[in-house]
Amino acid sequence: MQSAAPLVKMSGVEKNFGAARALTGVDFEVNRGSCVGLVGHNGAGKSTLMNVLSGVILPDEGEVQIGGVLLDNGYDPAGAARHGVRSVFQELSLCPNLTVAENLRISHPSIKGIGWRKAARKVILDELDRIFPGHGISPDTEVSSLSIARRQMVEIARAFSSVTSKIELVILDEPTSSLDQNSAAQLVDFVRQFVGKGGSVILISHLLGEILDASDKIVVMRDGRSVAVDEARNFNRARLVRDMGDVLAENSEFGARSGAKREGPPVVTGPAEDEHQLVLYPGEIVGFAGLSGHGQTEMLVRIFEAAQGARGPIVATDRAAFVAGDRQTDGIFPLWSITQNIFVSSLERLKKGLSFDFERAEREAQDWQSRLSVRTADMGNNILSLSGGNQQKALFARALGSDAGIVLMDDPMRGVDVGTKQEVYEILAEEAANGRALIWYTTETDELKHCDRVYVFREGKIVAELSGDALNEANILGASFEKEDA
Repeated sequence: MQSAAPLVKMSGVEKNFGAARALTGVDFEVNRGSCVGLVGHNGAGKSTLMNVLSGVILPDEGEVQIGGVLLDNGYDPAGAARHGVRSVFQELSLCPNLTVAENLRISHPSIKGIGWRKAARKVILDELDRIFPGHGISPDTEVSSLSIARRQMVEIARAFSSVTSKIELVILDEPTSSLDQNSAAQLVDFVRQFVGKGGSVILISHLLGEILDASDKIVVMRDGRSVAVDEARNFNRARLVRDMGDVLAENSEFGARSGAKREGPPVVTGPAEDEHQLVLYPGEIVGFAGLSGHGQTEMLVRIFEAAQGARGPIVATDRAAFVAGDRQTDGIFPLWSITQNIFVSSLERLKKGLSFDFERAEREAQDWQSRLSVRTADMGNNILSLSGGNQQKALFARALGSDAGIVLMDDPMRGVDVGTKQEVYEILAEEAANGRALIWYTTETDELKHCDRVYVFREGKIVAELSGDALNEANILGASFEKEDA
């Protein structure tokens, strides 16, 4: 259904933030009735380019056309909406103190009058049903009480909802980063349906299989430039990785870790529930799996509280560090520098007499910048100067740079590029080999191959413990859906 004239045409777009060059002469096009996959490592310029297209920021140089109309310097998000452009960005924009329906109303001021609540409920519920069948979200629920996965579902449904104006283009920036495998597959299916009816989508994702499945065309960015543009059928995973400039070992076989030797007493012990008991030993990497929102994050929080001395059925015998998946709410300190964000958990360790050893903190910050490839010119910059993926790297550095013996990770790879993921996997294996105990909740099933054992959650409880040959995708999915299928 693609037409000859492109819906979007960006020519020679440049953007600088001080001395940092974010975009360098980028050309970018989107045809009607197509999905364009946009990939690149963290800091490659993907989100900056989309911020220009959606009117959030103005380019320093270059032209932007939508539907053949050349945009001027007055172009802003409201102007983007008038051109039929909707956006779902990595950092969600829902108002947490409002209900799902009330958040929909903000995007659709034409819904008004005495019966506006009923109308808003119907619009958002119909869209959620279309995209995520079986979502279980009430339009009257306050957003703050939703898990990050369900908030992401609401954000996506709001972007695709139409009341009075036609939607021409939806920009999806890491839309499945906190969704489980089932919900992510539902979204990809819906995107193909939307495109098949003449709509257009720009999909940014670090899940390369998702990009290959959903896209008609793929654009690869590196260091603020577009370095490869081709039909999706001409790409495979190896070419994407090569064009992105990442070094990634190719290994499609699932296969779990060989398993750590259990030496000494466990550092975490939970209550026995239905014949399954949570136990974590030093040197182990234990995974949490299952559909999102089934108690994995809540269990991590309970373990963290136990490590802080809270009494209850869970016992933790060492200090714990937490890598939050919802970095904006639970992770970063937005007024602080990158270095300050990293060492907020290491103040005691970095004491120098009665003061703080700033020189040592700077040296260690530079070391973490190198180890995790944090893309910044100065670690003294504000944390918000980093892309979402690089902010996540800072949270990893905070946890791994602390003296905690237990590291808890709440779906930590959201928005992290494939090359950095490989580096982090290796660092986590080194930490385990040195005796650290790690618990890793992930919605990316393939990441569980880096774990010694995996606990599958369903309806707030552990329903399966998998290891060795039994730790495979089929068994994980089977345990996740067993009751529903029955």
